[in-house]
Amino acid sequence: MPSEKTLPGLDQAAWEELVAHFDGRMWAVARACGLGPADAADAVQGAWLRMVESLDGIRDPERIGAWLITTTRHEAVRLARRSRGERPAADALPEVLVPDPAASVVDAEFGRRLWLRLDGLAEPCRSLLRLYALHPDAKYAQISMRLGLPMGSIGPTRSRCMSRLRALIEEER
Repeated sequence: MPSEKTLPGLDQAAWEELVAHFDGRMWAVARACGLGPADAADAVQGAWLRMVESLDGIRDPERIGAWLITTTRHEAVRLARRSRGERPAADALPEVLVPDPAASVVDAEFGRRLWLRLDGLAEPCRSLLRLYALHPDAKYAQISMRLGLPMGSIGPTRSRCMSRLRALIEEER
């Protein structure tokens, strides 16, 4: 995470670090909201844009990850509603302006625990599930080439890996 001194100006290395650390999670959040690839890209790009617009107001750089994830979710929900033809009531405040702080904390904490559990899995589970989380539209042929797994074993392996991850999460409760 960039230090407090790098956030206001955000040099190239800091940007690259932020993108490397959060972009995949932001994509996973957007896709989890039911968006297709194009709308998910718009939601992620919108969240990055909101961050750029808010750079001067960032008081706690350590919370930038939670902010990016929450903003991505709000952008994704807005896009999903728009694609369904829903219009907010004229007197309603946009959802983005009224984030639920408790939900943000719970979501951020769950995300941290989930990624920690995923990192604790053995290979090929760790790489396979990370690949699915960060690139949900990846084809079996791409996964096979990337991980060196036979195409016919990807589905069953993914199922076993998800079961292991669920068990690790349940142990924690």
